[in-house]
Amino acid sequence: MNILVIDAQGGGIGKQLVAAIKQHIASAVVTAVGANSTATAAMLKAGADYGATGENAVVVGCRKADVIVGPIGIVIPDALFGEITPRMAKAVGQSAAKRILIPISHCDNIVVGVADVSVSAMIQGVVKEIQSLAGEQV
Repeated sequence: MNILVIDAQGGGIGKQLVAAIKQHIASAVVTAVGANSTATAAMLKAGADYGATGENAVVVGCRKADVIVGPIGIVIPDALFGEITPRMAKAVGQSAAKRILIPISHCDNIVVGVADVSVSAMIQGVVKEIQSLAGEQV
């Protein structure tokens, strides 16, 4: 299963996602794409199989992924302090991949109706969802 993890800023959420996916899903091939090199480096350090940086890397990665994971801002143009370009958001939104989005309320985007849980609890939810998609034991 090809999993694309997209993150921006410092790559903190992406780093946690990559580490959890690699720890719990043996069949996962994880490609980390950062909107900047700092985010990419953080995800590679966490164990991503491949890494790339920038807008075109997101566009190409979205074509090849079975699952796309990241904060909800990856589908909102100009989110994450402007690091998500309209072309990136469009590529994620139009991809045939399943999207698993973490509902983080930042950068003037407020997600309501979502339980107030920790980021680590949301990441464990992501892992369970990917395991279900991969047909692995949850």
